[in-house]
Amino acid sequence: MTPTPPQRPPVPAALRLLGGFGLQIDARPVYVPPTAQKVLAFLALHREGTSRERAAELLWPDLPRNRATAGLRSALWRLSRRSDRGLVTDLDFSRLSLAPHVDIDLHAAATYATALAGDRHDTTPGPDVPPQLREELLPSWYDDWLVDAREHFHQTRLHALEAVSRRHRRAGRMCEALLYAMTAVEAEPLRESAHREVTAVHLGEGNVAEALRHFDLYRRRLRRELGLPPSPEFRRLLAPYLGRPADAPPPR
Repeated sequence: MTPTPPQRPPVPAALRLLGGFGLQIDARPVYVPPTAQKVLAFLALHREGTSRERAAELLWPDLPRNRATAGLRSALWRLSRRSDRGLVTDLDFSRLSLAPHVDIDLHAAATYATALAGDRHDTTPGPDVPPQLREELLPSWYDDWLVDAREHFHQTRLHALEAVSRRHRRAGRMCEALLYAMTAVEAEPLRESAHREVTAVHLGEGNVAEALRHFDLYRRRLRRELGLPPSPEFRRLLAPYLGRPADAPPPR
């Protein structure tokens, strides 16, 4: 009786979704056709797996069902040629999921950012903002199925940046605090909580003029783009220096 050859362990695969798409297999970059990229990214956002029908419907919403299903089959065939150990698992020949040996940067980054967003987190990143707090989820893609996941990670990342800035500020590390706060402002220029944190850092350093200048820049931008004033909370932060009651309407 011929013995069964031992199964080879799966080759590690790393899927990058932050900042843009990338795939490495056994630490080597692998080219993935655009349609197959979308399948991998879609499955990365559905870790529990999803049906073939739903995947085809969401990935090719403008095509008839038969053509969308054919597009999915073609993309899966192309993926099967990229790794002899398989990147996609077909559960019961009806549900698709990424193979367990595929590492996804988004999942690790989201877990990290969620932990940092809690002010009681024990560790604080150093003076350089970690890459996973700088990058957005597939920023150049415009697919509808991606919108909610991108916004979820975007908000989690912003909360983490602001929380880390607060921790650095309270510890007196103003340079680091300003870096994290400004990274949040750059990611979401109209986000008031990020601008308040920048202003609080300036005040913590005793730079009142800088704090007032930043507040005025934000106030003008907010009025120009949304027709709104800064919140009373923001004005109260600067009330001792504004020369008017904290709850008074801002100047036009």
